[in-house]
Amino acid sequence: MDQLKSMRAFVKVLDEGSFAGAARAMDTATSVVTRAIADLERELGSRLLNRTTRTLSLTEVGAAYLERVRSILEDLDDANAQAVAATGEIRGRLRIAAPEAMLTGSLGKLLPGFAARHPQVEMQLIVSQGTADVPDDSADVTVLLHGPLPLDGNFVARLLARSEVLLCATPEYLQRRGQPKKPDDLKDHVVLVPEGAITHKDWMFHLDDAKSAQSVALKPQRAALSSASAAVLHAAGRNSFGIFGSLSLDVVQDLRDGLLVRVLPRWRIGTYGVYAAMPSRRHLPLRTRAFLDYLVEQYGGKEADPWLAGKVR
Repeated sequence: MDQLKSMRAFVKVLDEGSFAGAARAMDTATSVVTRAIADLERELGSRLLNRTTRTLSLTEVGAAYLERVRSILEDLDDANAQAVAATGEIRGRLRIAAPEAMLTGSLGKLLPGFAARHPQVEMQLIVSQGTADVPDDSADVTVLLHGPLPLDGNFVARLLARSEVLLCATPEYLQRRGQPKKPDDLKDHVVLVPEGAITHKDWMFHLDDAKSAQSVALKPQRAALSSASAAVLHAAGRNSFGIFGSLSLDVVQDLRDGLLVRVLPRWRIGTYGVYAAMPSRRHLPLRTRAFLDYLVEQYGGKEADPWLAGKVR
């Protein structure tokens, strides 16, 4: 029995959720994966997986074994990568999780640059929940959007940037309804808000510039449209439905192109942290470290908004 190959097959079955999925990922036959797991269980003298016709789950022994095997394989891959690095090439599969808007927007624009630097790295993109505040266990790196409170959890996270929440509308809408001058003017406008914002006690606006500093609390008003999806609100706003709030990373290009106009630009209403998060691990493969360094290089790694500053697309 090739124990190393069987260990890789075992991990791949759990990552892909099935023997057939593992076989496709390993470019081999399902029967080969099935035999590898059976050989591994026979060698260990323990059942690792509970199998039915529809479900696949770890036994108690299998769960403990999986944790140790992942660490062993990652250390081995890292050792191989370090040896390969002597030739100047980093290789292997890099699993990246992020909200869909991030993958199709800001982050998606940066991935070709990383691929150009490291052409031997395979990137697998995983769509995560936009509201997730912990890394995806199946990913090497998860990009989290979190705010305004600090992250909390048993994982490693590296700050990439801050992204301001901006109020925006189309020029057509503002020409029709007028440009608000102060937060209270929003009462006379169509607003599109996230569902959670309707239940807030107050909508807070902060003005902090060279001339004055003040805060204004506006009671939540009836929203013409609410949704848990930021993409839905963005799409409605771009069709001149009303004024909506969005992260700078999602709307900066529309603002530059004149498709949207920033509303109440002197007032701040919130900020989100953009983090690269990973499950707590002692060693990170070189490809993961290279990707983290690339993200920090591109986004700045500071308590600042690089999108508003024009430093990133």
